[in-house]
Amino acid sequence: MLDISHSFDRLPTQPGVGYKAQHFADIMADAGPVGWLEIHAENYMGDGGRPIAQLKHLAQRFPISVHGVGLSIGGETPLDQDHLARLKHLIDWLNPASFSEHLAWSTHDTHFLNDLLPVPYNDATLNRVVDHINQVQDALGRRMLLENPSTYLAFEETTMSEVDYLAQIVQRTGCGLLLDVNNVFVSATNQQTDPISYINDFPVEYVGEIHLGGHDEDHDDHGAPLLIDSHGREVVDPVWALYDHTLTRTGPVPTLIEWDTDVPDWQPLASEAARAERALSKVLA
Repeated sequence: MLDISHSFDRLPTQPGVGYKAQHFADIMADAGPVGWLEIHAENYMGDGGRPIAQLKHLAQRFPISVHGVGLSIGGETPLDQDHLARLKHLIDWLNPASFSEHLAWSTHDTHFLNDLLPVPYNDATLNRVVDHINQVQDALGRRMLLENPSTYLAFEETTMSEVDYLAQIVQRTGCGLLLDVNNVFVSATNQQTDPISYINDFPVEYVGEIHLGGHDEDHDDHGAPLLIDSHGREVVDPVWALYDHTLTRTGPVPTLIEWDTDVPDWQPLASEAARAERALSKVLA
């Protein structure tokens, strides 16, 4: 039996990639600049099989970040205790270097929606999100990171900025933040705001991880640019530029390349990681 009882205390200040099973052999043979891997929690909540066996092998060599997509932190209904129990089981045996979830909701009554939907930023949703995060952290016995969302519209019910909302969550829960730079760029483009100002206002002292990913371009009914957070292509140059600016505020932070749809062979993904490594090296220097 493989021994995965060791613990990586935290993610290294290197690029990571979202793990896909088709890349297992390439990663084990030569991971190149990649220093850690991220998995989606819901893909590894079973008790065995090839996915778990591969993950145990990977965990021997790489720190693992577990990224949840199904807790529905912003949902109106109580957290699904069965889902939380399955997540705790995974966290307990894997002992990952990091755990994160989304500021979003994906449940309604007994239905699960295959999407990550935004919440209005007001006191009512703030109290609910804070309560849910506290429940998750108590159940897991560890701090979680909360990811800023990609948004496509604004709510009339919103009474505070997204940055202020996230800062209050951190202050009331002790959680950390996962700063998705592509999400910042997508939201700013869709809502015609300034992504640089967002980064300048962000509470970067709580950032434990950065995400970069690709997006698709479209137009709304009025002909204005509409960006879709698809994770289906390479990171575009304006997002790389925003990442460079972000690093001037955060310093070097573990950075993940996300590529979840239309997944390429290993080399294009490794090339994206190498570009992140170059940006991190400049800051370290």
